[in-house]
Amino acid sequence: MIEMVPENRDQIRYSEENFGWTELKPNYRIDLRNPSNDDIDQFINANMVSDWSQLSWKDVGKPYEVKTVAKSKREWEKDHGDMSVKTSWEFFNRSFHDWFVKDVPGELTQSKQNLKKYFSRFQMSDVKKALGETVRLSLWNYAHRIEDGVWDPRGKRALFKGLDIDKPRILFMGAAEGYEAMQLHAMYPGGEVVMVDYDEFCKTDRFGLFPESYPFLGINRATNQPRVCHKDDMNIHYVVDDIRNLPFGKEFDIVLSVGLLEHFPDEYKHEVMDWHRKFLKPDGYAIMTTPRHQLKSRLFYMIMADVMNHTYRELMDIRQMGLYVYEGGFDILRHGFIKVHNGIVARPR
Repeated sequence: MIEMVPENRDQIRYSEENFGWTELKPNYRIDLRNPSNDDIDQFINANMVSDWSQLSWKDVGKPYEVKTVAKSKREWEKDHGDMSVKTSWEFFNRSFHDWFVKDVPGELTQSKQNLKKYFSRFQMSDVKKALGETVRLSLWNYAHRIEDGVWDPRGKRALFKGLDIDKPRILFMGAAEGYEAMQLHAMYPGGEVVMVDYDEFCKTDRFGLFPESYPFLGINRATNQPRVCHKDDMNIHYVVDDIRNLPFGKEFDIVLSVGLLEHFPDEYKHEVMDWHRKFLKPDGYAIMTTPRHQLKSRLFYMIMADVMNHTYRELMDIRQMGLYVYEGGFDILRHGFIKVHNGIVARPR
């Protein structure tokens, strides 16, 4: 059921009464459809590889490297030399957040008006700039707001379902705004989330300004019935530090990363896999996602380069991602792809 809720309800505190709604805010989508997760597997194409030990790199090839670079990074490097990984991540976080908070319909209207004005005056350099902005806004509107491909709550719930776990401690490495950990915490309540990112801006702005009204579909532990959860209902601790400096031992039931593995060339991927193992209980779950290698993803990262492309980045298919995980010492329990992401749930061998 698709229902457009009036704009004056932007601060609504969603509840179980809102089950079945989907709603477009100016910069993201609310989706409360399918609260009981009936037929949730239709939102993931799952378990295509039956025996990972029989798969080789000759079979799957290597990931696609995104080589288009953001203009801000190129300009910075003219004055300062090669941008460090940390600085690249800081640039990306601020750029991504600037786009996340946009009133997309409003800015699209303004961009189209500018385009019309510049055409009428034959200001061709401004026409080119306004046209590029209109294309980027339209693509962002479709990918993040209309299709809800960045958060993809139904696809993520399909990936996360069925874990044999109670009141888990969840470690989210490279957490940014922490969306996926909050979705997990809603589905498996009663535990704790520790989010880690080495950019203070992620804690203060990307997570700190994450909309309090955004509803996550989860479970009421007392009744085992669907419920709506919000950020401020959750037991979350945010740590600003390098993953390599964390003092934790093997104490987490879930170690989560979203869009982390693809930022490391092959010679460093084993270290990323070691991070997942280092903090995980022996019977715990490692959960990872990466962007899918598909034509529309390649186009997205080309057109949105100034927003997204500040760091090394690959696009993988699920077999490539899975082979990194399997060779990293994990048994893969569930794998598949959703709208724009690959996803894997694994346990250490």
